[in-house]
Amino acid sequence: MNNSQDQNVVFVRHGETEWSKSGKHTSITDVPLTDEGRRMSSLVGRALAGRHFTKVLSSPLSRALETCSIAGYGAQAEIRDDLLEMNYGIYEGLTTAEIRTSRPDWSVWTGPTPNGETPEQVGRRCDRVIAEVRSADGDVLIFAHGHNLRILGARWVDLPADGGRLLALATASISTVGYEREQPVLSLWNSEAHLHGGPLPA
Repeated sequence: MNNSQDQNVVFVRHGETEWSKSGKHTSITDVPLTDEGRRMSSLVGRALAGRHFTKVLSSPLSRALETCSIAGYGAQAEIRDDLLEMNYGIYEGLTTAEIRTSRPDWSVWTGPTPNGETPEQVGRRCDRVIAEVRSADGDVLIFAHGHNLRILGARWVDLPADGGRLLALATASISTVGYEREQPVLSLWNSEAHLHGGPLPA
């Protein structure tokens, strides 16, 4: 296992889709990027230009893979089903407001989500990704989805899976996790500076 304090792991949420733009819960539905989502993805690539990654991992869904490819890492990408978005079950394609017409106060973090996944189930998938990442000899880049990456961030710092509720994550945002000495930390979270022409924080 690699215990290097210098390892950084970069998370990229996929670019905008029509469903993410409207707030629809999107898990297994393979919704493509919008033109704006593709533009965002090119800016991700510009922000990461010159960075070397020992390993690049991606969800198999096209919105993540296309973001990865446009950003310039498609040839290096390895598919991991554990990076699929949380399964929203019967709420797939619905907004929170629509769900709450029949389930007041419903949240993806508290459920219930019939025929879907709980945060804890997604957390177990994320733990497998973390184990692989920590065994890598160098920095790792991951392209995936909003709730999956929020849970991945929570589990990186040993929070329970539902701790992801505290970690907002915009489309095409860049986040970095790593170590402070031996302690896993969130080094950078939900940065959108590159999308507005600003420098990516160090």
